[in-house]
Amino acid sequence: MHPNYQLDESQWDAVSTTEGPLLVLAGAGSGKTRVLTSRTAYMLTEKAIAANRLLLVTFTTKAAKEMKNRMRFFKDISKTDLNTLVVGTFHSVFYKMLMHHQPSQWQPNKLMKWDWQREQIIKKASGELGIDEKEFAFDQALSQISYWKNHLLMPSEIKTNNDWEELVKSLYQHYEQTKLESQQFDFDDMLLGCYQLLEENQGLLEKYQERFSYILVDEFQDINKVQYKIVTMLAKKSKNLCVVGDDDQSIYSFRGSDPSYILNFQQEFPNPKIVTLNYNYRSNHAIVSSGKNVISQNKNRRDKSILAVRENGNPPLQFFPYDEEEEATMIVTDIKEKIENGATPNDFAVLFRTNSSSRAIFERLVASSLPFHIEQDGESFYLRRTVRKALAYLKLAYHPDDQEAIKELLGALFIKQSSLRDLKAFSILHDCSLLEALAKLTDIHPFQQKKLKKLIPLFKQLRQFSPREALEWVEKEMGLNEYVKKHGNEGNVIDKGSDDLRDLKVAAASHERISDFLQHVDHIIEKAKEFKGQPETETSIKLMTVHRAKGLEFKTVYILSVVEGGFPHDYSLESLREGDLAPLEEERRLMYVAITRAMEGLYLSIPQNRRGKKAHPSRFIREMNTMKL
Repeated sequence: MHPNYQLDESQWDAVSTTEGPLLVLAGAGSGKTRVLTSRTAYMLTEKAIAANRLLLVTFTTKAAKEMKNRMRFFKDISKTDLNTLVVGTFHSVFYKMLMHHQPSQWQPNKLMKWDWQREQIIKKASGELGIDEKEFAFDQALSQISYWKNHLLMPSEIKTNNDWEELVKSLYQHYEQTKLESQQFDFDDMLLGCYQLLEENQGLLEKYQERFSYILVDEFQDINKVQYKIVTMLAKKSKNLCVVGDDDQSIYSFRGSDPSYILNFQQEFPNPKIVTLNYNYRSNHAIVSSGKNVISQNKNRRDKSILAVRENGNPPLQFFPYDEEEEATMIVTDIKEKIENGATPNDFAVLFRTNSSSRAIFERLVASSLPFHIEQDGESFYLRRTVRKALAYLKLAYHPDDQEAIKELLGALFIKQSSLRDLKAFSILHDCSLLEALAKLTDIHPFQQKKLKKLIPLFKQLRQFSPREALEWVEKEMGLNEYVKKHGNEGNVIDKGSDDLRDLKVAAASHERISDFLQHVDHIIEKAKEFKGQPETETSIKLMTVHRAKGLEFKTVYILSVVEGGFPHDYSLESLREGDLAPLEEERRLMYVAITRAMEGLYLSIPQNRRGKKAHPSRFIREMNTMKL
């Protein structure tokens, strides 16, 4: 072993193999970043490879910065070499190529950086297609378009599976046309553009194959089709491609990532050297063993033996709250106790499968004095589409002139939003509330008029119920269930409207009066706004999805709702019943990622009831304690 590099045997093997195709299987906590930086330093110093011939591709800007920073500690690497070295994300590296060769086409001011810019384009098109802007999940449509683009599928090549995809395909067509006319581009176009540039220009491709004769790709299990195509084109001549990743941590299929690229690496690059980094330096033996037991149940994976360096430590602990509310209370109480005994808030992470599962823990932490930070992509739970509709009924029972609530109600009743103008006019003309004015609408079907006349008097009756009873009444007697059936999970297999409604009933059950519950909802919405975009502080408890937690580590980790239908998610169990094993295998990889974030303490919550129904412990709990025979 070289004195400059403090590495174990398998790490050194990965560092000192510089020629030919190399696949480094880097298990959780196996010192991957150390290997990447040491390997680069070794190539620059020991092998005297020119810095401008190396290309290091990462998935995040943070990872790229960390690699450059760590390389500053190698005393033999000159500042010039460090500045010459190309280290960056797929987007940053390949966008620079486009800027260099086609500057007029790829001006930075033409980049659509924000989701609202992309949304604006498809919202404009939605009017022409007769889509109700208030009722359509535009964020999901944009995700689907991005997924198709990353798979190199243009609108003409797409075979749709349902009406929703057919609609999105039309929006995609319009989206591409609009961008073409305005000469704008999005982040996906950077990769597509670079792929097309190299594909169509053999001389240029050869120039870059010569220039980057040593390529290293981090997090290779997360690569998608267009990224894979570019990397393999560049490495085809030299074959000096080192890919580092862990097929057991491939969890981004919804973005177009595919673990088959790492599993079938030798098909593109025959006879590669394969090195497994098999020591986990992060977690104690019991945690490593539990993670290994779970992931070894997957059939579609590379078998690897991971050993814990840290022998001593507590085994994962299971706890059994009554429901989501008690789950949150127990976790906050436990964290408080541990902090009183000397722990610091940043020792803790609470991980959840989907954003909606974080509602109760968020509310409990808001009510506590503990500092915390929530990593959230979506909006607050109470601003989700179905939840807004349900709450609108409760609000109108007390405030029949609430305009926002009326807008939501129109959506729930399948009445177009333009009717609001008529309602305002009728309200003034007949000196009545907006809610009462609904009975006077004329530009709707006769069956809708009949329904509205029956519906309006029911709002007053709502006041006599508790919040939970009121929601049951809204769903069954006031027709919300019809809306949920039609629009509840349009284009989304993960978040269903019916699940949101059940979650809302659980939240409502903690309050005796509707007015108190609505006040609580407003308070939490405001708090969620405060937290959105708030910079992360070092001394805070972290709340995040398992997807967000990948690559991070914490002394103590709590995993919420480890029950069937929660984790693994319902949709994977539905797919399994239809004979498709892939989604359940991805859920198991997610569970493996969640388990291996913990260094010392791992707590698994197994609520007895979830979403108001009896819950059963997750199959992953059973697997944690059993080796696959």
